Amino acid sequence: MSQKLAYFNCLGGVSGDMILGSMVDAGLKTEFLNSVVRSLKLDNVSIDASTENRQGIIGTKIHVELNDQEKRRYKIKDFLYKLEQSDLSDEIVKTSQKILSYIGEAESQIHGIDIDSLVLHELGSLDTLIDVTCAIAGINELNLDTIYSSPLPTGSGTVLTEHGVTSVPAPVTMAILSKFNVPLKPSPPGSEDTGEMVTPTGAILLSSIAEFEQPYMTVESWGYGLGLRDPEAYPNVLSLWIGEKECQSRALVLLETNIDDSTPEILSYVVDRLISNGALDAWTAPISMKKNRDGVLLSVLSTPELDSKLRDIISRETTTLGIRAHTVKRFASRRENIVVRTEIGLIPVKLRYINGEPSDLSPEYEVCRKIAMERQLPLKDVMDIARYHAKKQLIN
Repeated sequence: MSQKLAYFNCLGGVSGDMILGSMVDAGLKTEFLNSVVRSLKLDNVSIDASTENRQGIIGTKIHVELNDQEKRRYKIKDFLYKLEQSDLSDEIVKTSQKILSYIGEAESQIHGIDIDSLVLHELGSLDTLIDVTCAIAGINELNLDTIYSSPLPTGSGTVLTEHGVTSVPAPVTMAILSKFNVPLKPSPPGSEDTGEMVTPTGAILLSSIAEFEQPYMTVESWGYGLGLRDPEAYPNVLSLWIGEKECQSRALVLLETNIDDSTPEILSYVVDRLISNGALDAWTAPISMKKNRDGVLLSVLSTPELDSKLRDIISRETTTLGIRAHTVKRFASRRENIVVRTEIGLIPVKLRYINGEPSDLSPEYEVCRKIAMERQLPLKDVMDIARYHAKKQLIN
């Protein structure tokens, strides 16, 4: 059964308002966000959205108007109390309180102050309460079952805080990222001194609700949440994909037959013909048959749609008297084909992914074989060159 899910692709980093912007851009109404603010019983506070451009990408920038409350700084327990007194559902209240408590624990750890006595600084404005609560309520409103995220970019350089200039990620952000073992990636290629790319609010929201891998999915809607800055080196956007999860496993048919009176040449031809006609895989294995006769087990992995066609090929091309069919389930790793430019030519490379990250690199054998013969190079050297350029291309 399909699941409704969201995938956050954090190219330009992530913040609370970028999360809200991406959800609004994907279809969530700003009026809904303002209804959440009203449910929190916050006076003179409103949320607005504008359409803006970041390096050619059009998306939504969220503006939270705090008016006369902007300069006040709250404690975590103040936020928890406001949630308790709100008109929001128990589920939204409890989830938001849990996330805000994580922020308090991180700040307490960094500053060595008891969480109940700790007055927040940058995180102490109502922005924090609004971003967290509206994000959780928005996920509920969009009926999202599961949240996924890409690794988060670390950023580079420094950021000015109320405590002074500090390196990025800021200490409280690092405390959150390390607590949840969040996978991190370098800043975008070509960017220097990006400043803060992951805010504490953005970090805690994704850290506490997301699985850090890219799922198999079909995309129904998408949106871009924009950050405040517009750097030239990369688009300061957070993209959100909303769709349904495609199961990585599917039911297939395994066809098998025992053969004891065929030649290797014929069986090789049959395997090639089966694969060229759509078999997902085909292979042979030596077996011992009745009366200790040597034989071959021909196996073919087929989709249900091609089952009949492939059985017909086996029957016509071999001397089999019968074919066994089993329903099997295959769990397939995510794969991607890329072409890398090398000093010896263009070479296709197949990537295998684990948990959303490239795991194995397999250069295309036939292309590498052709280059090796034409250039009189060892085949292993050609394949090593292809892997080197593939890794370099992935890093850049």
